[in-house]
Amino acid sequence: MRYFLVILCSIVIASNACEKASDPSRITSAGGSVTEIIYLLNAEDNLIAVDVTSNYPPEAKKLPSIGYVRQLSAEGVLSLDPTIIIGEDDMGPPSVLDQIKRTQVEITIIPEDHNIEGILKKIECVSSVIGINSEAIINNTIIPKISKLNQLIQEGKKKKIIYILGMQSGSPLVAGNNTSGDGLINISGGINPFSSFEGWKPVGTESIIEASPDLIIISERGLNGFGTMEDLRMHPALYLTPASQNNKIISIDGMASLGFGPRTIDSAIQVSETLNGIN
Repeated sequence: MRYFLVILCSIVIASNACEKASDPSRITSAGGSVTEIIYLLNAEDNLIAVDVTSNYPPEAKKLPSIGYVRQLSAEGVLSLDPTIIIGEDDMGPPSVLDQIKRTQVEITIIPEDHNIEGILKKIECVSSVIGINSEAIINNTIIPKISKLNQLIQEGKKKKIIYILGMQSGSPLVAGNNTSGDGLINISGGINPFSSFEGWKPVGTESIIEASPDLIIISERGLNGFGTMEDLRMHPALYLTPASQNNKIISIDGMASLGFGPRTIDSAIQVSETLNGIN
């Protein structure tokens, strides 16, 4: 438990990003992880609209949509009469954000780091903006999951994991360094054999076989766009890997695993349990 207290005590919230809003009564959320946190904080009554990545919880999809988080329209957002827009760090485009700012509608961009501390900081930041004390929710809901994850990591062995976002022209689009996929691998206690390159890149058969991953993760959307799990397992780039041979390929919801909101800890637990042979 001392480890988790250190994490919590080390959280530093940037005041310019996480100051309390002057009026959080009509919130528009631009980012699935932000929406998840708002529901976690039981502040959904103030939520008037969300972007298309906000697919959890299911009731969030019933709210008016402002489109894709990176391709917002000033007219579409402002027509909903929000008092504040809370968005992830890829919210945009910048020209649209400038238009909205000129109308005096508050905009808060939540910082993101692809680690456990980053998830805690994101929850703390959103709670600060909307004026809710999140300490009890973090202690009762999030910390027990972190404790479980930490135990799994301590009991398991470091093994190689690759995260495939999708199959780009038949080649796996794989997470490199400084991606949310790499972050998930790290917090799950795994090793990313493709951390030598930056970003998401298509990787050839020879490189994947040489990487010899023990576990392969693919996003649900990526798998649905390719075929069945058996089709994926038999793909020439994957078939000869230990992951395929040992049936260690799993499909996970992309927003849950890559959004670095509350559910990303659940995804990391699932990954760690699979590595440890628990499921």
